Amino acid sequence: MTDTELIEETITFVKETLRGAEGGHDWFHIQRVFRNSLHIARDEEVNVLVVSLAALLHDIADAKFHDGDETLGPKIASEFLSALGVQKEVRQHVLKIIENISFKNSLDKSKREKFHSRELEVVQDADRLDAIGAIGIARAFNYGGYKNRELYNPDIAPRPDLNKEAYKKSKSPTINHFYEKLLLLKDQMNTSTGKKLAEQRHQFLLDYLQQFYAEWNGER
Repeated sequence: MTDTELIEETITFVKETLRGAEGGHDWFHIQRVFRNSLHIARDEEVNVLVVSLAALLHDIADAKFHDGDETLGPKIASEFLSALGVQKEVRQHVLKIIENISFKNSLDKSKREKFHSRELEVVQDADRLDAIGAIGIARAFNYGGYKNRELYNPDIAPRPDLNKEAYKKSKSPTINHFYEKLLLLKDQMNTSTGKKLAEQRHQFLLDYLQQFYAEWNGER
């Protein structure tokens, strides 16, 4: 099976698996991350097949929709890639990316040795770009509505220094999520392309918050 055929089979599998998923973590999220990954990869020396498969499979079973089980996504991806006959080296690299891509895992200070590769940097940047800007805001409020969270509560202060476990358990209002994750992402981008793209999206977050607070306080 050619690389193109592997990617097409993976697209079909992901579309079917994520049918009916929460709107911020559905096929269209995957598609955007996939496209951004390929865009960023143009300026990086990476294995494009690894980048493509990792981008397509990175949220195949997001732990927050599966009782916090962080092993399910890699397990499903591994079984799928094995069934396609993907080379062991490629398969293992993709699984490492899936296991290490998330923002919450970057908060885990207990890991002495973290996995690193240029391919991870590319896909991680693409995923984080989808968490900021206009779409990032839409996704944040969509998930907040899905979890029946408050839009904003001025009596609940954001906690931008959360560790992994506290972040996973957080039920704070959606506006707090801007300070606990979204506004932190610009300075965590890995690649030059990712950093450039993040600048404008980050500014959009700031502009949105300014308008939000003005409207909340009846100033405009």
